[in-house]
Amino acid sequence: MNIDYFKEFNVAVTICDNNGIIVYMNDKSKMTFQKHTGDTLIGQSIFDCHPEKAAAKIKELLRTKKSNTYTIRKKNVRKLIHQLPWYENNECRGLVELSVEIPETLPEYIRD
Repeated sequence: MNIDYFKEFNVAVTICDNNGIIVYMNDKSKMTFQKHTGDTLIGQSIFDCHPEKAAAKIKELLRTKKSNTYTIRKKNVRKLIHQLPWYENNECRGLVELSVEIPETLPEYIRD
């Protein structure tokens, strides 16, 4: 049984391979990037969807296999963006980007 666990997940999940080719978008990601033609972005270069500075950062992440986390505000919606490498059989296969809508303030709990 092949289940798409992220299909209806309320977080935009976008995955690219090591060459920056988009290989997966869940429903929220497709809706988020509708202006870029949504699910037809699958098979396209992620670099075509980003300005030069952001594309350079993604290339660096793919090269170094490191993660990157930051927040953005777009149309008055605050989001946490987390980009991290994904692996198959202990080999890095590309990047996963999670885009999570977050409230203005977040509580922090210290759990030592």
